[in-house]
Amino acid sequence: MKTILVTGGAGFIGSNFVHLQIQQTDHTIVNLDKLTYAGNLESLAALTDNPRHQFVQGDIGDRFLVDSLLAKYQPAAIINFAAESHVDRSIHGPEDFIQTNMVGTFHLLEATRAYWQSLSESAQAAFRFLHVSTDEVYGSLTADAPAFTETHPYAPNSPYSASKAASDHLVRAYHHTYGLPTLTTNCSNNYGPYQFPEKLIPLLIMNALQGKALPIYGDGLNIRDWLYVKDHCRAIAAVLAQGRVGEVYNIGGKHEKTNLEIVHTVCAILDELVPDSAHRPHQQLITYVKDRPGHDKRYGIDARKIEQEIGWQPVETFESGIRQTVQWYLANAAWVENITSGHYQQWIQQNYEARA
Repeated sequence: MKTILVTGGAGFIGSNFVHLQIQQTDHTIVNLDKLTYAGNLESLAALTDNPRHQFVQGDIGDRFLVDSLLAKYQPAAIINFAAESHVDRSIHGPEDFIQTNMVGTFHLLEATRAYWQSLSESAQAAFRFLHVSTDEVYGSLTADAPAFTETHPYAPNSPYSASKAASDHLVRAYHHTYGLPTLTTNCSNNYGPYQFPEKLIPLLIMNALQGKALPIYGDGLNIRDWLYVKDHCRAIAAVLAQGRVGEVYNIGGKHEKTNLEIVHTVCAILDELVPDSAHRPHQQLITYVKDRPGHDKRYGIDARKIEQEIGWQPVETFESGIRQTVQWYLANAAWVENITSGHYQQWIQQNYEARA
């Protein structure tokens, strides 16, 4: 048994990772999350009384707090999920992204470096700092370009991706300068349970069920590679256990889809699973809205490195993953209702109504 400090573990990917670790290992998880709008303790409700899950509300930029957690729990690894992660929000308000993704990661690295240097030689050798990042740091691909590899030049095009690129560079620098045993993963678009409904797939599900417009930016032909969140979490665990120190691993689903393909797929599943819906066929709700500034055309992930070095492959196809996702949102109406607060409604109005 070992202890892992997970930052951002009440968010979408982080909460799924915490659940998977509690279910499949005997590790203790110390979960540090600031609980901003996208961090939700209801996503961790099943772990409330589990002694192997210790939740702490706080900011990765709070050096005193992080130092105290490291001293108290003596983790063998840190996994950094904590991030502002939505492109549209970064366009409206980039400062939060700079503070959390860049400055927050810096403070977390500084605390980690001090802690790691205090460990015994054997504990130092076993320790890992795994930084979870995004494929958006690589920029945009043309339709016929090869998918992103780990050596693809960084070319971020939004305040969000720029802030994540900066955090990636910091992690790399702390390995090469101080010897901190780091790992970085860059993943494609995730979907699945517990995703905050500002993101495309849960937004489509919720709006369709309520008979609201299904907003599609521009012509709807922007392409993303899609990965079921639990496959991503399994990949992170595999990289933590087997990844080579200082290396970067791309994680992808091998399912490049246009936004239009996504919305038609979601509508078809809802037509099937909710046959008495007053809004069938749900694709009639599709509404084209003004594109967002600097909208990247295509992302694609070449995941051969993690496949060949570590042996990871996604378990779910897009068809199986998206069906499970729709079923989860249909079965968890209370979670959805509680998370879609007035703050969320204000955001939807700010971002979409002006585009109609």
